[in-house]
Amino acid sequence: MSDSRLHLFDLNREAIEGLLARRDVAPWRASQILKWLYHQRELDVACMTNLSKSLRGEIAALTDAQLPEVLEERVAADGVRKFLMRPIGLGVSQAIETVLIPDGSRNTLCVSSQVGCALGCTFCATGKQGFSAHLRTADIIGQAWLVQGRLKELGDSRGITNVVFMGMGEPLLNFEPVMRAVDLLLDDCAFGLANHRVTISTAGLVPGIDAMIGRTSSSLAISLHAATDELRSQLVPINRKYPISRLLASAKAYLGSLGPRRRLTMEYTLIRGVNDSIQDAKALVKRLADVRCNINLIPFNPIEGSDFERPIMRSIRDFQRVLLDSGLASIVRKTRGDDIDAACGQLVGGVQAGRSTIRTQSFASEQIPTVAVAGSFA
Repeated sequence: MSDSRLHLFDLNREAIEGLLARRDVAPWRASQILKWLYHQRELDVACMTNLSKSLRGEIAALTDAQLPEVLEERVAADGVRKFLMRPIGLGVSQAIETVLIPDGSRNTLCVSSQVGCALGCTFCATGKQGFSAHLRTADIIGQAWLVQGRLKELGDSRGITNVVFMGMGEPLLNFEPVMRAVDLLLDDCAFGLANHRVTISTAGLVPGIDAMIGRTSSSLAISLHAATDELRSQLVPINRKYPISRLLASAKAYLGSLGPRRRLTMEYTLIRGVNDSIQDAKALVKRLADVRCNINLIPFNPIEGSDFERPIMRSIRDFQRVLLDSGLASIVRKTRGDDIDAACGQLVGGVQAGRSTIRTQSFASEQIPTVAVAGSFA
């Protein structure tokens, strides 16, 4: 695709309306275009017959509708599907992974927002790879569009019911492309998901959380994993820049913008002998006493090159009991798709690191990748 052409899947409603306004076309035509793309799944602008022929010609000349390339699809014994995809415009060595998790009436899609990750969390396979590239909105929304089509092929009438930004990458380091993707996931003329069914998970990018206020109404998950700054800084190095107290203050401010019925999700990976003791549980209770949240306890999933181990189930249940007895809502997340390396923390895709200006960092200093919170289309 030529760099001078817009990608239709990069455009949320606001961007399409801007494109139309510059041609003196009514903004409600944006709804028609979105419905063609996402409801009718029509990629050829010439076939969007409720638009004038002249408008179709103009849009076709300005845009393209290329999608990521599906390189591989694997199915786990429990029905989880993992897709290896090549992002648009990146080299053959660059790939991302997307995971579909069926569960009762739900089909949850775990999408990637970057190729690799710069944050270097010690228990995450993606973090061990380093960072290679940001994904454009078309790559993010393309994951959902392609998997939605696959579900239709499989005769699954539920379609995608939930989307979580818990795949490869730190979503808030790729702020505007992610926000535009969320816009489309929530738009009734696109995917039409409810705001509480789209979740952005962050390792603790405080400026990104602050920028979400007033920009989106999606759910927020915090990858916490420890109750003290000393331990969290070892597991999640960005904590050295944005310690827990500052992170929770921003998270609570965002939650306050959503209204009294919404809750945060706290993700806590349990690692044997590291953060799974009763003392750790009590410290977590104290830390989250004034935070309206649900806590997802995630037994560590083994990854190559790590000496970490999963706790025994009795330790996991004892940890959870401390939380429940203290009035904190807590569930133990069932491990899904681990036989195809699709479980939490296991996604690797294919990354050739070092092609970008952002590299893996220790975050011991003040240097940190910039969170871009503004963007526009020509």
